[in-house]
Amino acid sequence: MQTSKVDVNKQIGIAVKSGKVELGVKEALDAARFAKGKLLILASNCPPQARTEIVQYAKQSTIPIFEYPGSSVDLGAACLKPFIVAALTVKEPGDSGILKLAER
Repeated sequence: MQTSKVDVNKQIGIAVKSGKVELGVKEALDAARFAKGKLLILASNCPPQARTEIVQYAKQSTIPIFEYPGSSVDLGAACLKPFIVAALTVKEPGDSGILKLAER
């Protein structure tokens, strides 16, 4: 199944509105380190060192990672925020189907 960028953005927006998400690299790193998330979403331009650490911890805690196809500016817009978001942690998906991104 091919998921378009529009569908991904829509699901992220729904998750932000109806679920529980945390924005930011530090939060994603903590979630990965302590297995406190259901999905991590990283922007394409997430800082390399942070990305490496998040991926490493996420593998150990078996939290799936979705590589967002856009930049942190695009991810911030998808989160309905007027600032950049390099990483997003989904704690509860709410009414969204965002966890399906992890199945790809």
